[in-house]
Amino acid sequence: MSMKPLEFDRRYGELDQVVSAYAGLAADDTPDRPGRALTAYLRHTWHTRPWALSVAEQQLRSYAQNPPGRLRHRLGEFYPVPDIGLPEPDIQQWLLLLADHIRRSVEEGRVPSPAALPDTHWEWHARFPELGQFLGGWFSQDMPDEFEDHEAAVRDYAGSADPTVVARLVGELRELLALGLEEVDYAAGVAELGMEVDPPAPYAPSAWLALVSERLDRPRTEYVQ
Repeated sequence: MSMKPLEFDRRYGELDQVVSAYAGLAADDTPDRPGRALTAYLRHTWHTRPWALSVAEQQLRSYAQNPPGRLRHRLGEFYPVPDIGLPEPDIQQWLLLLADHIRRSVEEGRVPSPAALPDTHWEWHARFPELGQFLGGWFSQDMPDEFEDHEAAVRDYAGSADPTVVARLVGELRELLALGLEEVDYAAGVAELGMEVDPPAPYAPSAWLALVSERLDRPRTEYVQ
């Protein structure tokens, strides 16, 4: 039988967060520097859940030093490391390398800048989860068939989402706009977050995001009619 959620989290929860950051990316870490995926994990976790770094270091090291044996494999009580492009015999050393980088980051106080642009698909969605839900759910390629226009889609979201979730989205929109990116970076960002249609004319991506933030920041009864 598979492991119960609480036990899984105690043993592997943060390890899974680290490994998930490698989805679609190479395990390009070296002893001298963390790779692109681990750098994204460190940057996000330092500014949202810094306490989790020590948990990640411990779980990575424990798994590498005590890999699951045949009994835990048979019972399903183990963490199956996804294919990250490394030969199986190299996985343990790679996990130890990640643990070493995380420990060094904490012990030497290597805190990435919060103003840095997200660099991976995982980091975009980790940093802007509600914006990803909004853009991917209401502005997919099916949006023109479901709504009259962009404004109608925004109103539908505002009318169906809990007010606290809407407020969270407004905060994420403002955080993204505060980065002061070039328009090409905003276009790339909304695409990473699931938007599959262009902003309505004549708005550039950042201008449309600012408009959406303004609309959603109005009292619910005033905007949703």
